[in-house]
Amino acid sequence: MKNKATLRSVALYDEEVSGSEGDEAVAVCDAAVTLAFSILGKRWNGMILAALGGGACSFSGIRRAVTGISDAVLSDRLAELAEAGLVSRDVDPGPPVAVAYGLTDAGRQVIPVLQQLGRWAQENLTIAHAAV
Repeated sequence: MKNKATLRSVALYDEEVSGSEGDEAVAVCDAAVTLAFSILGKRWNGMILAALGGGACSFSGIRRAVTGISDAVLSDRLAELAEAGLVSRDVDPGPPVAVAYGLTDAGRQVIPVLQQLGRWAQENLTIAHAAV
């Protein structure tokens, strides 16, 4: 799995670095958090994962659940999420051929985090912040 290897190869650190002379030290962002947001911070990815949190779904079912996403972007995002090990793509040869997308174990582990993030957003963000 590409991202697990990437995460293993990235040194995790929680140190401080200083800027220019006289600047205060700033905490360096943890590499694992950076990696997580490189995937989850991409537009649509969190919503796609949340849509799949209710169970496996077809491409058109995901498109209906994630309002506003184009077919091309959905296809790209599903491929990225599959490469990251969060989504599985299962093909039933049929006939007719059917493709279903579902969450892997790693993808299912993200759902509570997304739910908690949603609760935090409801309590702390306003529509004006969301539009920025």
